[in-house]
Formats: sequence, structure tokens, C-alpha cells
Amino acid sequence: MDYKSSGVDVEKADKMVDWMKSDLKEPGAQANRVVSGIGGFAALFSGKFPEMKNPLLVSSTDGVGTKLIMGLENNSVSGLAQDLVGMCVNDMLCIGAEPLFFLDYFATSKLDEDQLKSFFTGLKKACNESGTALIGGETAELPGLYQTGHFDCAGFSVGVVDEEKAWSPEKVVEGDVFVGISSSGFHSNGYSLLRKVFGDDGGEMSEELLSPTKLYWPLVKALKDAGLDSDIRSGCHITGGGMDNITRALPKNLGVEIKDWELPKLFKVTQDKGNITRENMLLTFNCGMGFGFFIAKDSLNKFKEVVENTKDFDLVTSGEVVSSFTGWKIV
Repeated sequence: MDYKSSGVDVEKADKMVDWMKSDLKEPGAQANRVVSGIGGFAALFSGKFPEMKNPLLVSSTDGVGTKLIMGLENNSVSGLAQDLVGMCVNDMLCIGAEPLFFLDYFATSKLDEDQLKSFFTGLKKACNESGTALIGGETAELPGLYQTGHFDCAGFSVGVVDEEKAWSPEKVVEGDVFVGISSSGFHSNGYSLLRKVFGDDGGEMSEELLSPTKLYWPLVKALKDAGLDSDIRSGCHITGGGMDNITRALPKNLGVEIKDWELPKLFKVTQDKGNITRENMLLTFNCGMGFGFFIAKDSLNKFKEVVENTKDFDLVTSGEVVSSFTGWKIV
């Protein structure tokens, strides 16, 4: 007996690592700060931030949930890699962090080269679009733990923010404005319910349901470049739990009144087919709004202008911070 006969092909895994290393030779996001990356026992990244007075490291980790099942049913895994990056990096943006580097964990019953290459190619592309370096990770063959052809993945991201410029709920005050930004669909949340509505493969809606998570770094960068960094109080990534994520970006003594908006077609179809109440839609899905910002009221017009001039992002709704109640309310 040997390791290969038990289901673990170390030679194949080594070849895939070599392919990854060669595929990352061209410059990518944060390339000037990467000292050493994929292939070693650990990766090295330069921690010099001379432009910041008091740099704070920011970290986030996440997976893509049961959307994996629908992706595997449709042999569509490249978009799942973007979901993985989006779930991690978008969280860090809520405090105004600049993404630095990303690591992934990919575990499967038996390595499928085509599957892994598709996933890794999507991962690299999403990292570049999110301004983060793909610096390392782990690929594991675990026979007996996963079904044949299935895999699971997790992501780990690290960023940086200058302490005095960090966005936080404590900076939100009465009279500030809330701005909701469009999503690209369900992103990577609520798929246990969606699979009950549409089936594991998504049926005729599979393509729309597998639309990958929108990456919000290009918009955050554009807002920073436009000088709006100090006018943004806090941000919220609308993920599992839907609109309740908004309260995570508010101080406990304030609330926000948000103007009602029309659900995008995909969400309407889901609501009708699943006979889901509007309340449960709002408490489960992003309902077409994947990210929100709390900003100073007098910067609203400039904020809108930046959004309009940044490709692939639209304003969904807006609202106002009040002291008459706590939490969120659709009006």
C-alpha cells in the first residue's frame, strides 16, 4: 500500500502547485509588496505603510455556503471563486480598508485538474479586480470526507487601514445619509432556501442564480480617489440575514429610514415561486442592494456623481439616520 492507493495523489498536487506558481508570474494586484508567495511553507508580504500614521491590519474569512452545490450541479466553479473573494474582501471594505493579500483553502475528495484550474483562474481574476494579491493557500485531497467531484473552499483576506481614517458605526450621527448600491444577484447568501425554491441545479434560472458576487473595491477606490474617504462614516456588506446587516454599521442608539425600492426581476420571481413574504425576503436576501454606505449629508451629490461614473455600480435607494428609533425601517 502507498499514499496514492489510499486516494491521495501527492505528485498530481505538486504539479498543480507548479502550474499555479507559473500562472502567477505576471504582475498582479499588490505585486510590488509581495516578497514571496505560492510554493513555500508560508508567504511574505511587505508591511511598510509610510503613508499611514497608525496602520491597522484588517482580517476577514468566509466561504460561499451551499451555492457550491448549485455551482457543482452546473459544472460552473469559476464564478464560485469570485464569490469567495467577494465574501471576504467586501467585508473588509466596510471599515474603509485597503485589500492587501488573500489566501484560499480548497478541499476535495480527489483532485480534478480542470475543476481546480477553473477555480484558480477565477480566483486570480477576482483578486486582481479586488486589489488584493493571491499570495498563498492550501489544496487538500480528502478521500472519504467529500462526495466524488465535490469540494469545499474558504477564503482569508488581510487589508490595512489608517486608524484615524477607519470607518466605524461610532462615526455615524443623526442626519447622516444612507446610500444603497446595487448587487449582481443573490451573491452567495440564502442558497439553502433558493435550492428549495428552484432545486439543487437552479432549473431554468441557474445562470442568473449563479451570477457571481459583485466586487465593491473598484467603487470604494473611486470614492477614496475622489476625496470622499473622510465623508464616509461606515459601510455595510449585505450578506446572510439581509437588511439586518445594516444595523451592524449603525451605533446602538440610532436608526435609519430607508426609501422603499422595487425588487429586481430575479428577486420577484423567487418571491412568487417560493411564496415568500416581503419581510422574509428582506431578512434573507440582499434584495438587489449588495452594499451600503453611511455618509455625511452634504457629500451626497458628489457621492452620487462618483457612483454614476464608476462602471457596473448603481444607486438603489437612500435613507436618513434618525434618533426616534433604533435599527432599520423601510418607508
